[in-house]
Amino acid sequence: MLEKYPSGVKLVFKNFPLPNHKFALPAAIAALAANKQDKFWELHDQLYKNYNRLSDQKIREIAQQVGLDMEKFDQDMKDPKLRAIVEWDSQEGKRAGIRGIPTIFVNGRQLKNRSFQGFQAEIEKELAREK
Repeated sequence: MLEKYPSGVKLVFKNFPLPNHKFALPAAIAALAANKQDKFWELHDQLYKNYNRLSDQKIREIAQQVGLDMEKFDQDMKDPKLRAIVEWDSQEGKRAGIRGIPTIFVNGRQLKNRSFQGFQAEIEKELAREK
């Protein structure tokens, strides 16, 4: 949808680490640290693929695999601003009624049909409304 409507669709990613996952918060912070090196999605996707095996060591291992400058990564992991972003996103998600992930919103409304066709139909409906 981003490729099909480059000027009409924007992706906004928000963090919502589940409290019952011990490494969800460090993983979210790690992805934001990777973003400072323009590798958010590379790290995010690998962390997500390994969600059931995450540990501090595994997060660092994945960060190395995606080619991060580990000295900068370690420094950024300690940045309280990144933790604050994750906490803000999480609170915003709670206010929006999110209970699980992934959750998708289109113009502030939660997407019920998360198939590609449902996603496309909702976006096209919103784009048509804006005309």
